Amino acid sequence: MGRDNFSLQAVVRPNIWALKPYRCARDDYSTGILLDANENSYGTSFPLGVTPAILPQQAGSGEDSYTDRHLERYPDPHQADVKASIAAFRGLPKTDCFFLGVGSDESLDLIIRVFCTPAKDKVLICPPTYGMYSVCAQINDVEVVKVPLDVEKGRFQMQLDKIKATVDADPSIKVIFLCSPGNPTGTLLNHADIKSLLEYPGYNGVIVVDEAYIDFCPDGSSVCGWVGEYPNLIVTQTLSKSFGLAGIRLGVAISSPEIAQIFNNTKAPYNISTPTSILARAALAKDGVAQMQQHVTSILAQRDYLITELVKLPGVGPIIGGNHANFVLAPILGPDGTPSNDRAFKLYKTMAESEGVVVRYRGSELGCEGCLRVTVGTEEENRTLLEKLRRLLQQL
Repeated sequence: MGRDNFSLQAVVRPNIWALKPYRCARDDYSTGILLDANENSYGTSFPLGVTPAILPQQAGSGEDSYTDRHLERYPDPHQADVKASIAAFRGLPKTDCFFLGVGSDESLDLIIRVFCTPAKDKVLICPPTYGMYSVCAQINDVEVVKVPLDVEKGRFQMQLDKIKATVDADPSIKVIFLCSPGNPTGTLLNHADIKSLLEYPGYNGVIVVDEAYIDFCPDGSSVCGWVGEYPNLIVTQTLSKSFGLAGIRLGVAISSPEIAQIFNNTKAPYNISTPTSILARAALAKDGVAQMQQHVTSILAQRDYLITELVKLPGVGPIIGGNHANFVLAPILGPDGTPSNDRAFKLYKTMAESEGVVVRYRGSELGCEGCLRVTVGTEEENRTLLEKLRRLLQQL
């Protein structure tokens, strides 16, 4: 028998019922030349492109019964070897400052759950920025306060005085999310501004610096080495971008040992799988890091090529943002020579549905009017992109 009088909406938390979920690139298109999700088109960082074998072996007894060779066992809940590999790669002296999550998104959600009381505390974001900050906040019934970036002439830097005035006026703000380099802006935030916030006595919450794209930046761009100095700093990173390992879902939160311990106390016991651990350690080994760096070099060269060639196309404006990530933000111009959302959206749809090349429409984001976000592909993919864009722009 059914339950005609059952109301699902009546039993779901109102903030979840009203939730607008983060829209993934794959929600729209999943075939063709995929230059929309900021993945690594050059592939994984495993040496020679070889993926380490992950094969379950016969269960046994003895001292090795709790090892990677036994997938019938639960994984290491602490992942000490992965943390040691990350510490060595990032030049950090200890492993007690790490939390490992299922992608950066688990860290972002955990940060809000740990620091914010639902329906009471708030988080602050600086649009245009990564959409999951707001999604995680709404899931946890936490209000989002917005202090936009300075978007004039594509600067995409913090309005520091406005942020300080906002936290002065509202002590319920417990988390500030900063994306550096930004998504979709591709711009590194000024280190002096980040330090000014970290040292600001009027704010007693934590500051999260999301560094998903940090390996595409010049050396010295990361602030993860600051966690020993600033107990209110949390830095999130990922193996999805530069290491080309979006599929294994491994994110890292770097903080004071005290915060890291709270996160590790709060997480699910076995959140990082054994296959993920094996693949992460292979990528973070000497040969894997060398392969990653080779891919990054190729991506940076192709990024420069795209920036140069895109602006030559009729109907494409100057590339905006800092161009510190593995994508570029290209304004599509209307007949009057100004950025056009209508033309950009039509171009995005036509490219994906008729030409087999998928980019990301970002015209609805603050300061990104008429913009397409184009992930840097391989040399061949970028040539194809440019050829198809040139033809479609001429038709428009």
